This record gives sequence, C-alpha cells and structure tokens, in this order.
Amino acid sequence: MSITWILVANASAAYLYANYGPKKGLQKLKEFRHDASREKGQHLVSDRPGHNKSHGNGCGSYISSTHPKQHEARTFACQLARELEHGRTTNSYQRLILVVSTPFMGLINSNMGSHVRNLVSDTFEKDYTKASEKYLTRHLESCIYL
Repeated sequence: MSITWILVANASAAYLYANYGPKKGLQKLKEFRHDASREKGQHLVSDRPGHNKSHGNGCGSYISSTHPKQHEARTFACQLARELEHGRTTNSYQRLILVVSTPFMGLINSNMGSHVRNLVSDTFEKDYTKASEKYLTRHLESCIYL
C-alpha cells in the first residue's frame, strides 16, 4: 500500500494530508500556523536601524538585506521541509504532492533535500489553504485515487 502525503501551504499556514489508497479520501494529519508571516514588517523588527561608525564625516545606519517578512517565510519553509524530511526518514509516506502558493513554492523547494524532492510526484502552484477538503479532493482527482 502506497501512502501519499499532500502538503497544502502558503507563507503563513500549512496543512498536511494523507491518502492511504483508493477510496480512502484525504485525512488531515497536521496543521501548521506561522503567525509571524502575517505580521506587518514594522512589527517584526526594532523601531530603528542600528548605527555604525563610518570612515568619514558622518555615521551610517545598518539596513537588513532581507525583508523581515521574507525572513519569516524562509523560517516557515524550513520548518515544513524538516517535517517532510522526518516523514521520509520514518517511511511515513512514499509519494508527495505539493499544493503551494506560487511565491512560497520556491522557498519550499530550496529547503527540501534531494531525497524528499525525489518523492514529489505532482506540484500545483495554487493557494488552497482556505479551501475545503471537498474542494481540494476535486482538484487532486487527476493525480491520486480518492
């Protein structure tokens, strides 16, 4: 029996489903929330950039090269990739389907190891995190036997 995991995610929420075979439907395994990704950027950092001395008449200020919301999205993608890797090492699934929003898909892919990436059979760049299970199953009929 082949177990398929389906990860439905965006930068602030993710749901992990499993399909245990034909006529078994989807079963929700876990739900992940990353509220920091939903915060305004100004709430994620201190109120002013730090100051540093420069070789000249004035002083400069340090501005981070990464936007705080982008950093939080990377953190969440790393957390999800670790969860997928843990499932792979424990043989919890043999096949993986990614249903991830377009901007977040690149972060997920860059954090996934090659072994997990080899288990990915289908990818959908859509944000179905707010979709019902019934709606989701209709869109996944083409790649799994529900």
